[in-house]
Order: sequence, then C-alpha cells, then structure tokens
Amino acid sequence: MISPQKWRERLMDFLFPPENDRWLSVLRIGLGLQTAVYALFLRSDWHYLFASSGKGLIGREVGEAITSFDSPLIPNLGWLIALGRAVNMSEETVLSVAWACLLCAACFLLLGLFCRPAAIVAWFLHLCAAESGGLLAYGADNFMTTALFYLMLSPLPDRYSFDQWVVKTKPKHPQLLGFWRRVLQVHLCFVYFIGGLAKCLGNGWWNGANLWRSLIRPPFSLVAPDILVRFKYALPVLGISICLLEVGYPVFIWIKKTRRIWLVCILAMHAAIGLLMGLYLFALIMIVMNLAAFGTNGRNRKPRLAISA
Repeated sequence: MISPQKWRERLMDFLFPPENDRWLSVLRIGLGLQTAVYALFLRSDWHYLFASSGKGLIGREVGEAITSFDSPLIPNLGWLIALGRAVNMSEETVLSVAWACLLCAACFLLLGLFCRPAAIVAWFLHLCAAESGGLLAYGADNFMTTALFYLMLSPLPDRYSFDQWVVKTKPKHPQLLGFWRRVLQVHLCFVYFIGGLAKCLGNGWWNGANLWRSLIRPPFSLVAPDILVRFKYALPVLGISICLLEVGYPVFIWIKKTRRIWLVCILAMHAAIGLLMGLYLFALIMIVMNLAAFGTNGRNRKPRLAISA
C-alpha cells in the first residue's frame, strides 16, 4: 500500500515536472500569429462590428448587455470608449487605437519584445472585443482568450525571445515552466473528453448526419454538396473516428507510443475543419495550443503519474 507521503510526492511530480521553455516559445509565437491574423481579418469591419447603435451592424451595447448578465466586471470596449470620452476622444478614435494596440501587441509577441506586457495587452483587448461582440463570438474567441491568459501568467520571456537576448535574464525555474505546461495539457484533456463525450451521446455523429449538416450549412458550405454525396458512406466512419479521437485524447496523448499519432490526428482534424469549413482562426488556435502542450519534447524526466509505455 502506498503511503500518503508517496501519493503527495507523485502528485507534486505530476503538477511540477521539470521542463524547458520550448513549449512556451511555441505558445508565444503561435499566439502572436493568431492575434495578428485575428486583427487583420477584422480590420475592414472593426468599426462596423463594434460601433454603437445606429453606426454598426447590431450595436456594441447589445453584445455588452448580454455578456454583462454573466458578470458586470468582465471588461469590454465600452469601458475604453467611456475612458476616451473623458479625455475628449471620439468613439471612432478609441476603436482605431484599440485595434492598432492589438496588432502591435501581436507583433511584439511574434518578436518576443516586451513579452509579458504584450501578452497582457493582447489578452485584455481581445477579451474586450470578444465580450463586446458577444453575439458574433464563437469557440475560437474563448480558446484564444484562455490561451492568452495562460501565456501572460507563464514565466516569460522564453529563450528565443528578443527580450532574452537583450536583457539576459536568469533561466526560469524548470518546475514553474512545467506547471504552466501541465495546466495547458490538463485543460485540453478536459476540453476534448467533454466534447467527445457529448458527441457520443447523440446519434448524429454515429451515422454522419452531424458532419453532413456542418458541411452544407452556410457560411461553412465550402465543399460542393455533390462531392459530399459521393463520399456519403465515409461520413459515419469519420464521425465515429472523431468521437473516438476526442474521448481517447486524455488517455492516449499521455502514452509515449501513441502520443505522436494522436497528436497528428488531432492536428489533421483541426486543419480539415479550417480548410473545409472556413474556420481558420478556430483551426489555428487549436493547432497552436496542441503543439505547445504536447508537440515539443521539453521534459527532463517523466512525471511519476504519466503512463509509461
């Protein structure tokens, strides 16, 4: 029988495994690219999406009112516009400055310049945009906000950042790097298991009906219906494969012999979602998070709770 002390030691080994910062470099560069693409995609519609009622698509106040039901303390662009008015800045000017700051923060993350301030600014401004556009936000915004939150709390700068070359800071504690990577890993395991379990409980993924609906529903219908009809017998196989892939993620991603194939399959699934449905930002953020969590070999030794092959 294992003593409580041994269990505590194994738990601490699992939560704080010694790691290098390669995974953090992947996360920083990937999120810099993600944030830059996000800002550039929305550049032409930025004011149209986030202007007040009568000036924009729906009116920023509608989205902010909906999200305020969850918590009135969640920041949104309305806060920044109110501050701008206090110093005689117009709404259009504040929105333009917010967009420019978001793009600059993304560029700083890509370069590794002022890493932590850039991560904080990117997280805050993206959260404001996501909350103000509550009716238009989707899964990519949630994952992007979460990943930026983890990044700004992680032990920056990493070895490949411009900050590290200039300042020459002391190496970060390996256990601290391991802890934040473990947080990201466990988060993804919960996401995939819960998502996969929900898919398994319905019959739409077992017979391919949900895949069919997803691929023919505008604006995601990038593949012609006649092509889908030709491969209709493959849809149930793909649906079942996705269910098994997601439900099995928390198990097989930890096993050394199956980790690489599971990771490749997950990355291929998200790449297919991006290419076949046009959900490029969603595909990119999931690829970045998976590569940072399990795509780099930064472990100095195995944690005791990891499944050995």
